Order: sequence, then structure tokens, then C-alpha cells
Amino acid sequence: MLDIASQGGEHLVLLKDIAARQEISKRYLEHMMTQLRNRGLVVSERGAAGGYRLAREPSRIRLDEIFEALEGEIAPVECVRDAAACDRAEDCVTRELWCEVADSMQAVLAGKTLEDLRLRWQQLTK
Repeated sequence: MLDIASQGGEHLVLLKDIAARQEISKRYLEHMMTQLRNRGLVVSERGAAGGYRLAREPSRIRLDEIFEALEGEIAPVECVRDAAACDRAEDCVTRELWCEVADSMQAVLAGKTLEDLRLRWQQLTK
């Protein structure tokens, strides 16, 4: 997502180019892009002039949306996501701690946008 945003966001970007710049496999990238497309974060266009672009402006894409599209709900341990996963969840002080950690992570990611990340990356690469 950051790579697409850094290329202008609204322009179509080829997966092979992203894969080369980010040094990740095209196959893995295809899997990620499917998840992002299913969540409405990117748009794909087929054909000779095809590729991927952001579905919205980077300033309107929160980082928690990207994280959840790729990783699922923020939960450091299973009982945070599903209290029924553990018989002791209701009386577990460590679960309380993990819930606080998850809430903090969620708040940080929800408070930042792809544009924030793009601007920071731009500063570092000047």
C-alpha cells in the first residue's frame, strides 16, 4: 500500500514492479492484493495497461484497515479475540493485559493514515 501511495496512489502500478521494489515474491504480493481488494482498499484493472491503484486517497485509508485486511483482528493471543477459547478467560489478569495491548495497538493504527506513513517515508528517503 505504501509503495502504491508513493507512486502517486491514483496511477496504476504493476505487481511485478512493486515486487521488485519491495523485494518480495510476486505470488505473495498477489495474495495480499486480493485481500486488500476484497476490503475495498485497492482497485485492480486488467489488460495491457492494467495494474493496481488505491481505492481512496491515502489520507482516507487508516492503517488499522490495512492491518486488519492482511492480518485479521488485532489480538496478540487467541483469548483476546474469543474469550471462549480459554476456560479461565473471565478471571485471567494476563488476558486483561493482552486486551489493553490490543486496544492500544488498535488506537495507534486507527489514528494514523497511509498518507501519514507516506509522508514519513518521503522524509526518510530524501
